[in-house]
Amino acid sequence: MTSALLSLSALLTASALAAPAAGAAPHSDRAAGASASGAFADGVPAGWEKVDEADLARITGASDRQKSLSASGRSTSGPSASAPADESGPVAIKSVRNGKFTATEVNYSAPHTGALRARSTQVLGAWESFAFEWDEAGDTFAIKSLANNRYVAVEKNFTGQAQNVLRARSTTAGGWERFVIYHNEDLNLYALRSTLNNLFVAMENSYTGPLQYTLRARSADVTGSWEQFDLYSIVG
Repeated sequence: MTSALLSLSALLTASALAAPAAGAAPHSDRAAGASASGAFADGVPAGWEKVDEADLARITGASDRQKSLSASGRSTSGPSASAPADESGPVAIKSVRNGKFTATEVNYSAPHTGALRARSTQVLGAWESFAFEWDEAGDTFAIKSLANNRYVAVEKNFTGQAQNVLRARSTTAGGWERFVIYHNEDLNLYALRSTLNNLFVAMENSYTGPLQYTLRARSADVTGSWEQFDLYSIVG
């Protein structure tokens, strides 16, 4: 059975999207210094609006969606990619900056175990699969990696290039693991903001070494492709 990726942004606008080809070219970058959002209004970048539970639930909430990835047979080792029925179905996170899908580096050694990196040309299994859990009280999402069943946290206390890196390492979701998700209807793209430091998640395309392509909550605004992502519901 072959699995497909359905763009959440396309579905939200009642459009159908076929599975992206491996290594598909990323969107064009904006000119240096150009802003994709402009001024903030009520804490929301201009042109962007918050995504709530209903927006994701109608796409990833069906129970059969949680079974599709493991049923496809693509994940040949490691934990199952299936999610409990009370979580969203598997979701893939694609960086606009480099056109690659985010993976959980479960085999990295401490302190970078579970780091999130946009480095996969296709969704191969649990490494590139995530569940989005809605917290109604705080109007935020927690993101759980299906590679290790850990919640994604922002490492605010790390220093240097690793400061504010996203790591799937928490067994419960608190302030370190909460995110607000924004959708831009004109761009059909998403942005993620950490509630821990109120900064947007960016993909570090210019890094070298093991932290290249890591996701970090470090941007005060959505300035372009660094902070822009597309979300895909994984179905098979």
